[in-house]
Amino acid sequence: MAKIRVHNMLFYGFHGIYEYEREQGQKFFVDVECETRDNKAAQTDKPEDGVDGAIVYNAARDVVENSRSMLLQTVATHVNEAVLKIFPYLARVKTVIRKFSVPVQGVLDDVEVEVTTENKE
Repeated sequence: MAKIRVHNMLFYGFHGIYEYEREQGQKFFVDVECETRDNKAAQTDKPEDGVDGAIVYNAARDVVENSRSMLLQTVATHVNEAVLKIFPYLARVKTVIRKFSVPVQGVLDDVEVEVTTENKE
């Protein structure tokens, strides 16, 4: 088993419960962790047996920047599904999304959502 992590990707997306959040958009920080079933890539040293961080980045960017959702859980789940579609040999994918502009009456750093999707294949 191996874990490949792509951390702190910054995307501009249109997600949130309030309509103005989905219209105006804001920054989202995203981490994706891919877990392999085995460590085949280490033995073969072939890119097709491993996980390319640039491809993970592009999959996450596509979901975050080109869709609109009310819940961050939905966005994270869609990122996981996109990555698993590209890399079907993964055991699981975990996505963490941080949102810093949160419409609350108080002080906080951010709201963070973490979703792990198990590959059922």
